[in-house]
Amino acid sequence: MISLNKTFIGGAVAGFVVIGAALSIWWDIEPNIIDIKQQSIEQANILGVEPVTGFATMTAIISVTETLLDKPGGYMTNDKMYPSVLMDNMPAFEFGALQQIRDLALVLRNDFSRSQSQSVEDVDLVKAQPALNFENNSWIFPRTEDEYTKAIKHFKLYRTRLANPASQAQFYARADNLNEWLKEVEKRLGSMSQRLSTSVGQERINTDLAGDSAAEQSTYTPAQTSIKTSWWKLDDVFYEARGSSWALIHFLKAIEIDFAAVLEKKNATVSLRQIIRELEQTQETVWSPMILNGSGFGVMANHSLVMANYISRANAAIIDLNKLLTQG
Repeated sequence: MISLNKTFIGGAVAGFVVIGAALSIWWDIEPNIIDIKQQSIEQANILGVEPVTGFATMTAIISVTETLLDKPGGYMTNDKMYPSVLMDNMPAFEFGALQQIRDLALVLRNDFSRSQSQSVEDVDLVKAQPALNFENNSWIFPRTEDEYTKAIKHFKLYRTRLANPASQAQFYARADNLNEWLKEVEKRLGSMSQRLSTSVGQERINTDLAGDSAAEQSTYTPAQTSIKTSWWKLDDVFYEARGSSWALIHFLKAIEIDFAAVLEKKNATVSLRQIIRELEQTQETVWSPMILNGSGFGVMANHSLVMANYISRANAAIIDLNKLLTQG
């Protein structure tokens, strides 16, 4: 009897582990790129409205946020159960996408929906943007998913009001507004590129004060520092970059629709499409079972440096695009 019980328990544990392993493989599959143009048309048809200016951008942020919550395995960053608690690639992907969502939500509230700095904020965006800033790993009272669902609700209300001629909701597709968002994107991609590049370690010269002899900073920083990403964090940084790029691709495709007139006037449409193409390269399939960290010109690949290359090129193109929108 005892031997039978041990066999049963052992089999149950083995089955539990195997099922968990299978689920972890399934849940680790990253979401596909959504066709924002088609999605906007479908959503407009469902609502019985015309896809006015701003409709595509709102559809993009709604779709990306919903995908994080509804993909296989759901939102995993705050999961405390097996096998989710042992998985870190997908939570890193979610965090990268969430950062881009938060940046766009802030610009939606402060710039895209307002005609000038002293105009009144939109009632729904005032509620949506703080909800997205709720901690990303709360599993109870309240759950992170509940707060993000609240944000989606208000995004949808704002989108519906945009398409209603009788509503006061507005979306201003101006070059200066687009500049504000692109500045946020620049900073986000610049930081990500630096973190990816330090996978092999770098001796970095301190350029914090940009050579300004009269400038000061709060604490002393050595003229040269050695920086290297921890071996345990390499895959987290890599998948965070993939998640950030994945979300950004959707937002840029929506911007191409809503800011079409501005981009055409500034001869910037092709530049924007090239940025999207660079970022799409970050979503290529990773065939290796783990993120490799070979030296810069060594025998083994370094996936972080490959990712850094694509993101750096996209960031440089965004900086040029910003200048084109300002001066072109």
